[in-house]
Formats: sequence, C-alpha cells, structure tokens
Amino acid sequence: MAAKILVLGASGAIAQHVIEDLKDDKNIALTLFARNINGLQEQAPNAVIIKGDVLNKEDLQEAVKGQDIVYANLIGQVDKMAGEIVKTMEAEKVQRLIFITSLGIYHEIPGKFGQWNDRMIGADLVRYRHAADIIEGSALNYTVIRPSWLTDKNETDFETTQKGEPFTGTEVSRKAVAAYIVSLLKNQEKDNHASVGVQKPGSQGDKPSFY
Repeated sequence: MAAKILVLGASGAIAQHVIEDLKDDKNIALTLFARNINGLQEQAPNAVIIKGDVLNKEDLQEAVKGQDIVYANLIGQVDKMAGEIVKTMEAEKVQRLIFITSLGIYHEIPGKFGQWNDRMIGADLVRYRHAADIIEGSALNYTVIRPSWLTDKNETDFETTQKGEPFTGTEVSRKAVAAYIVSLLKNQEKDNHASVGVQKPGSQGDKPSFY
C-alpha cells in the first residue's frame, strides 16, 4: 500500500526537489498543499493538489486527514504554523512530521560563523526556535531539520549533525537537503524524534563562500 505523504508549502524551492524525486514513485501517494498551486499539477500529474493556507484550520484539517507523513516546508509565521500543524495532526492521529527550521536555533554554531549567523538572522531564529520547541514538546514522531545557508548548486552531498553537536558547515544545496528529506520519507526508522543539522561536507569557515 502506498505511503500517503502531505507536502505543506509544496511550491517552496526545497519541496520542489522533493516532489521531483517522488512524483513517479509507485509506493508513494503525494498530496501537495500550497497557497499558490500554479504548475504543481503539471509537475506531479498523479498528486492530489490542495490550494489552502496552513493557518486556516479547515484547509489544514482537510489536507492532514488520512495521511501517513506530513512534511512542512514553510516560511513566515513558522511558530504559529507549527502549533496548528501539531494540533491538527494529533487530532487526526497522524504521527510522523518532518519540519524545516534553521541552523542556529540552539546557539549550536561555534566561533566566528556562529557570530556571523546571529548577526544575519538572529531575529528570525526566535520564531524557528519556538516552532522547534512546540514540535519537540508534542506527542508526534518528528524530525526537525536545520539546514545550513542554502545554495542552488546542482549537488546532493550532505552530512548531518544531531541536536547537542556543534554545527560547523556554512552552506548546503537545496537539492542536498531534499535528498536528505527523501531518505527520511523512504526510511521511516531514520532520525525519529530528532533535530538534525544538514550541511555540505567540507564547508566549514567563518561564513558561506557566497558572502
């Protein structure tokens, strides 16, 4: 029986790579949810497409009901969205959540790179940390993903760190983060109840190479 996977924020750049990897997999039934659904049906003809807003309870409930896995790729009020997703999943008895946040939410980046990261996105990290706290405090089987600074390079190399370990890689491609997400979706024993940093091997430095 095909695994039912809901992608929230399906028009996002990382999600687009995930969808591309999964759209022809006969063992997966995709539901794609976004505020702007333009092009999604053409990209994934076999997927169910839902136009909606995560912060609209009826939209979210319709999308979550009956799913096996929810993968959230969201921007904006991520903490408020995390709260609504957790409540809806718990109500609908859907257990598995994969949720993208940001590097730096636990002050886990040492040295000059950590200082640079705080200067650049410190204000945004409050919302991402709150989102992670909500998810980690839930009854769900979650994987919180903390990608490094994102590039559009055509590469899929990545390495991971666990919560409590130093995060040192300054960048990673969106395609590589997508490859990690696909590995989670296809192996449901991997990184359960975990917060995982994703970085490009060998990308340590004081800041990303493109700054």
